[in-house]
Amino acid sequence: STGFGLLASGSVQEVMDLALIAQTSTLESRIPFVHFFDGFRTSHEVQKVEEITHDDMREMIDEKLVANQRIRSLSPDHPTIKGTSQNPDVFFQSKETINKFYDAAPDIVQKAMDNFAKIVGREYKLFDYFGHPDAEHVVIVMGTGNEVVQETVEQLVADGEKVGMIKVRLYRPFSTKHLAEALPASVKKIAVLDRTKEPGSVGEPLYTDVQTSVNEALDTGIAKFKTHPLIIGGRYGLGSKEFNPPMAKAIFDNLKAATPKNHFTVGINDDVTMTSLDSDESFEIEGDNFRGLFYGLGADGTVGANKNSIKIIGENTDNYAQGYFVYDSKKAGAITVSHVRFGKDLIRKPYLINRAQFVACHNFSFLEKYEMVENLVEGGTFLLNAPFSAAEIWDTLPKEVQEQLIAKKAKFFVIDAIKLAKELGLGARINMIMQTAFFTISGILPQDQAIKTIKDMIVKTYGAKGDKVVNMNFAAVDGALDKIEEVKIPGKVTSITVRPPIVPAHAPDFVQTVTSEIIAGRGDNLPVSAFPIDGTYITSTTQYEKRNIAVEIPVWDKDTCIQCNICSIVCPHAAIRPKVFDKKFADNAPEEFLYTDASTKQFEGLLYTLQVAPEDCTGCEICVQACPVVAKDEEGNKTDRKAINMYPQAPIRERDKLNWDYFINEIPDPDIALFNKETTKGSQFVKPLFEFSGACSGCGETPYIKLMTQLFGDRALCANATGCSSIYGGNLPTTPYCQRSDGLGPAWSNSLFEDNAEFGMGMRLTADKLQIYALELVKELAPDMYDGFVNNPQSDQKEVEEQRDRVKALLDKLNGMKENDKVIALKNVANYLVKKSVWAIGGDGWAYDIGFGGLDHVLASGRNINLLVLDTEVYSNTGGQMSKATPRGSIAKFAAGGKPLAKKDLGLMMMSYGSVYVAQCAIGASHNQTVKAMVEAERYNGPSIVICYSHCIAHGINMATGLGQEDKAVKSGHWLLYRYNPDLIDLGKNPLQLDSKAPSMPFEEYSYSEIRYRSLIGQDPEKAKLLAKLGQQDCDRRWKLYSQLAEMQY
Repeated sequence: STGFGLLASGSVQEVMDLALIAQTSTLESRIPFVHFFDGFRTSHEVQKVEEITHDDMREMIDEKLVANQRIRSLSPDHPTIKGTSQNPDVFFQSKETINKFYDAAPDIVQKAMDNFAKIVGREYKLFDYFGHPDAEHVVIVMGTGNEVVQETVEQLVADGEKVGMIKVRLYRPFSTKHLAEALPASVKKIAVLDRTKEPGSVGEPLYTDVQTSVNEALDTGIAKFKTHPLIIGGRYGLGSKEFNPPMAKAIFDNLKAATPKNHFTVGINDDVTMTSLDSDESFEIEGDNFRGLFYGLGADGTVGANKNSIKIIGENTDNYAQGYFVYDSKKAGAITVSHVRFGKDLIRKPYLINRAQFVACHNFSFLEKYEMVENLVEGGTFLLNAPFSAAEIWDTLPKEVQEQLIAKKAKFFVIDAIKLAKELGLGARINMIMQTAFFTISGILPQDQAIKTIKDMIVKTYGAKGDKVVNMNFAAVDGALDKIEEVKIPGKVTSITVRPPIVPAHAPDFVQTVTSEIIAGRGDNLPVSAFPIDGTYITSTTQYEKRNIAVEIPVWDKDTCIQCNICSIVCPHAAIRPKVFDKKFADNAPEEFLYTDASTKQFEGLLYTLQVAPEDCTGCEICVQACPVVAKDEEGNKTDRKAINMYPQAPIRERDKLNWDYFINEIPDPDIALFNKETTKGSQFVKPLFEFSGACSGCGETPYIKLMTQLFGDRALCANATGCSSIYGGNLPTTPYCQRSDGLGPAWSNSLFEDNAEFGMGMRLTADKLQIYALELVKELAPDMYDGFVNNPQSDQKEVEEQRDRVKALLDKLNGMKENDKVIALKNVANYLVKKSVWAIGGDGWAYDIGFGGLDHVLASGRNINLLVLDTEVYSNTGGQMSKATPRGSIAKFAAGGKPLAKKDLGLMMMSYGSVYVAQCAIGASHNQTVKAMVEAERYNGPSIVICYSHCIAHGINMATGLGQEDKAVKSGHWLLYRYNPDLIDLGKNPLQLDSKAPSMPFEEYSYSEIRYRSLIGQDPEKAKLLAKLGQQDCDRRWKLYSQLAEMQY
């Protein structure tokens, strides 16, 4: 316990109410309070609430208490000392002085609640009882589970059962007196629910608190009941696991048993320790609310549109509205499910919708993967975004979907939102189109009122982004009205198309039985026995997911291509790859498999091909934008075509699937002796060991990680800070890190923000220690091999492979020896004789802010560890909050008026040590410099940090142009390219090499091409002008400083 008071809210309304009560209570009690509520289930629910007025807030707060608080504060005007170091003679006594404050706190909080009820009208208790006055079975719960259990109790009481429940609001200080007052005298059995797991404990925290309090209440005679009730505990809702009325009812059913199961779980199938309770899914208490389910593609605007719909209903009608949004961990191209309810009465339903009157599918490809229509009530409405007209759509549906629509007697509407969005220049943002379709079809509001309100909301939502964006969205609303078509459902199934298997038949068993179920959205149904006991998962699984999210994919023009491989190095998802190969492999290639003669001398006599993974590509267009050549017509004039061009995916999917399969499985990777992998072109002939991640389409971070794995992935140990790179790098159901054909590949683990550098350091220390141990054993057991191991610097791939050959020879030798402890030990650690490349990876939130102390410590250690900083200049994973990497003048969360201060220069700070390799890169400005920096950083026998500019969706850019934005950042002087190599000092050379030229572009030309800077002009033109001027000064001064440093004599 921290000593803080802990006050729990169970609903969106309570979050507002108890925040005021917590503030009032802390002022009077002099105890600091943490007011908490369930992450995501409450924090991310959108709900219509009754706001507390400022006048009511003022009436709640006693100004005398505020004044007293300020008097007690530290001030040189009335100096005091706090936080003294106390010795054993007095610490204990001092600690006990606080008792009276904690004893008084529960009554103070209840007084604040009572005062709140008088002023505002909503009543709260420390322990709020609901249910039958003579309840025999009572459930005690805290947080969002309150609402679910209360709703279930109301239904069971109406059905004649003597049950009740207690909402725990004040958890600390825990008041036995108030709990005893809340429990009915008739109680015989109590179930206590905890939303946590404490392995090894007697029971979870709330359960043990209730046990102790009930015992004390009986011992002191303050309990209304005279015999000790049976008390059991259980767990629910871990990791935001669903908790709904059937599960709540299962707990009451358990209490009915002669011997109820203790330490139970609900919401899962525990087939290992048999803790779980079975639920009756037919138990439903939805009432007559409108219920809608909206299935969208991540970043298509579906969630935002539904949030606006809730605001429209909530603000323009007397109805209550609620929304909750289910995401998977993928950044874009992921499925999002919006659960929306509207009704005349207050909606207390913090659980998912199972049966909806309206179901909308915003991505046609979902029909092949997910069950959506099964969630539709009979006679409900199904809205589909599809590239087909009402006359064409029926025969394109999978057989299963046709059967369900017929069986449900559904109303069916179709709209081609993608086509309309593209025509209007909105790209994949179909939110306004689909929102308009929803209001038009559902009739929740009169159409004219709905359209006007939607447009008002557009102005409110997008106004800061400029008139152009607002008008484009207006056009989307108007255009949608003419594009909605109703489909007449025939009385019979006509489709011969069945849904393909979730994963291919050749996938590993774990992928077939577990991963595929998670991909299909059925992970909730998997039993405990399906999962690894220690959280260890196999790699190389994204290759089986085949998300098929791209509307268009790149197609190679072999006659125009110059075989530079730039498209491959910049591809965020490793979905476009080159190979050179022997002509014999062309003989059995698919009919439309494209290849041409390899153009460079070292590949003489070989063929060259460039292939695209059609089901894994996200259609970001980065490769097209990066392609340096332009096709010419027959007369030699330049055209608008390049060596790679975008085409609709659907018509060529099957063709390219065959080609990709042959490319991957039949054509071997080229011999590394044929090329230098430490170049842009050569690196791309190496299989990427990071592929098909769930990062945003066009992500600016992933190309750097992918390149790192191509250069060093076969011996990489990766420590990854929590953030974007950990979510797309290590999220279920599939993981992008993969293996070479011989099974070698990156080993990866995730750490928290604050200790990732130290986590990586632990990997480095362990690898070093085991290498030293292995060499000691080699010297003793195979002394003739010792010099070979020690004298190989392993500075390039050739030397690394030679070391691997030595290890194989050593193992062969050991296998011929009589086995003993030392022989076994050397076999276990022999692979550590191959140099391990340790990389700590993370974003600027980690490196510049929260983990900076550890980063600084590790880089000052002298150890051979590499840090890869993916600098998006904001906390991208959590929604674009300001970090110390955020540049002056840009808007971010917590810097809504533009950040007033300059960006922290992390590289310059680390150069001050003189012993750290430091590089700053931007692959969009120079891929060659990026490759060179990574190679040098890894080769340097000491700490290194590579800071990489990573364009991001949070910058407010068209992600297809992300590489161009990186180039502008460099040309403006905002981002310098350089390498600081301490090894050069020993050669008498300046360690700092500036790789970018003097700024050639005004800072404004770069900054105002991004909404994060440009939007400030509309908000505050004078401030925008000032910050732009200061931003230009930052660029000028930065260049002068680095130029001078680069010219110093050593």
